[in-house]
Amino acid sequence: MTDLLVSWYAWTKALHIIAVISWMAGMFYLPRLFVYHAEKAEVGSEMDLTFRIMEEKLLRVIMRPAMIATWVFGLLLVLTPGVVDWGQIWPWIKAASVLAMTGMHGWLTVRRREFAEGRNTRTGRTYRIANEVPTVLMFLIVFSVVLRF
Repeated sequence: MTDLLVSWYAWTKALHIIAVISWMAGMFYLPRLFVYHAEKAEVGSEMDLTFRIMEEKLLRVIMRPAMIATWVFGLLLVLTPGVVDWGQIWPWIKAASVLAMTGMHGWLTVRRREFAEGRNTRTGRTYRIANEVPTVLMFLIVFSVVLRF
């Protein structure tokens, strides 16, 4: 099994990067949709229904599969001999940040459900702040992997 992981390392890494880019696109866009949904759409209006469809499709068709692919290819990289040295700090920072990103994904999923049910109580400001969380986590992940601190 380890020989297979080593021989497929470049492909696994490339697919992991593609999955991460796709997931992050959604992580940046969904909170922004929530800002406009919270500020511009009355519950039950045509605009509200349009936002509900956009948010649901973004989450179900792009973000969820991309998150799953990110995890699958990331775990395959972790299992590939010589890729991760758990004696260093960087993989722990990355792992904690990826868990936090997954938690943020879950938080956004619950917020989407509230919008879908017409129960959103949060303001556009809340979603503007939430929009910054994936950015901060992305910086931690990229710097930890590239700089290996």
